[in-house]
Amino acid sequence: MGMTMTQKILAAHAGLESVVAGQLIEANLDLVHGNDVTTPVAIKEMKKMKVEHVFDKDKISMIMDHFVPNKDIKSAENCKTCREFACAENVTHFYDVGKMGIEHALIPEMGIAVAGDCIIGADSHTCTYGALGAFSTGVGSTDMAAGMATGKAWFKVPSAIKVELVGKKAPWVSGKDVILHLIGLIGVDGALYKSLEFQGEGVKELSMDDRLAIANMAIEAGGKNGIFPVDDICEAYLKEHSSRSYVKYEADADAEYDDVITIDLSKLRPTVAFPHLPENTKTIDECGEVKIDQVVIGSCTNGRLEDMEVAAKILEGKKVADGIRVIIIPATQKIYLESMERGYLKTFIEAGAVVSTPTCGPCLGGYMGVLAAGERCISSTNRNFLGRMGHVESEVYLASPAVCAASAITGKISGPEEVM
Repeated sequence: MGMTMTQKILAAHAGLESVVAGQLIEANLDLVHGNDVTTPVAIKEMKKMKVEHVFDKDKISMIMDHFVPNKDIKSAENCKTCREFACAENVTHFYDVGKMGIEHALIPEMGIAVAGDCIIGADSHTCTYGALGAFSTGVGSTDMAAGMATGKAWFKVPSAIKVELVGKKAPWVSGKDVILHLIGLIGVDGALYKSLEFQGEGVKELSMDDRLAIANMAIEAGGKNGIFPVDDICEAYLKEHSSRSYVKYEADADAEYDDVITIDLSKLRPTVAFPHLPENTKTIDECGEVKIDQVVIGSCTNGRLEDMEVAAKILEGKKVADGIRVIIIPATQKIYLESMERGYLKTFIEAGAVVSTPTCGPCLGGYMGVLAAGERCISSTNRNFLGRMGHVESEVYLASPAVCAASAITGKISGPEEVM
């Protein structure tokens, strides 16, 4: 029996010729990652193990992004714990204020993750790096601690769902619309502990920013991971961003899948997830009159350069509707600087938006845009659970940066065609 991409990566890292779905394995890790919220817990657990040092200072990454710059004393203490540990262990990939970015945008940008890697991270959206052809998945802080100490992790080999992409995207359709459409089809538990493996001719229609957004939200369908083939577009990205060598794995022709889902990109429309689950999707044509109070464009899902570009294109020469708060967050310092040099930040500010330093802030209801009771936000983030961005009586609608930018202009959920 053949293996999927994910199964081949796991087999290689377990030192096995082959693996099958459901098999328990111990795999060597290429990267163990944490942020300012999850890493302090992992450090505490590692100390309980009485392990003197991390297994490899070059294979640990710590990115301060959730409450950075620190919003209160607790977040400051958490970052201090991480700082002191990183200094003591001489951790190579430690990123703090001035050098940090939103973790799942910064790691690909810095070339820390590459194709063929086996990665765990104490953040559920660690599945992002599947866009690079890596196996990456989120774990708890205790597993992060064990990974930092031993360089290994236990896995149950996941079965897989093949997502066959065909056709070409229409204007204003992005990777965010692809993944929201898929989650709408299969539900938030439709890929529970499965690998979502994206294949087909339609893959070449997706930029790396599209793929990173799609892989990022594999967890929102319950997926253990999401993964893309390593094609010419991916290899060009890897060579531009990383000096590390990589391994290109391909699924076998006779690989076994639990299901095959075909998505025709040419038939997709901009898609919005209504409260309070990412599966509650409607196309922009089905949304009706939904007035909003706030717009957020950013996050580990959609804070990349293409996201800034499309938002600027829509907002250029226009004004944010009266009474609407618009918060735009470039995901890394590099993206922030490039956006500034291209004039995007000027466009945003002249339109009436505010631009933030890289942070996860509003996505998890942390700061920089917390919602009050009764308020509605359309956001390019990845979750819209009850109370996710603030008060339990607030509402979050998930959409692409294009839809978010258009909605900022009209004051209600709107498609880009309405304002362009």
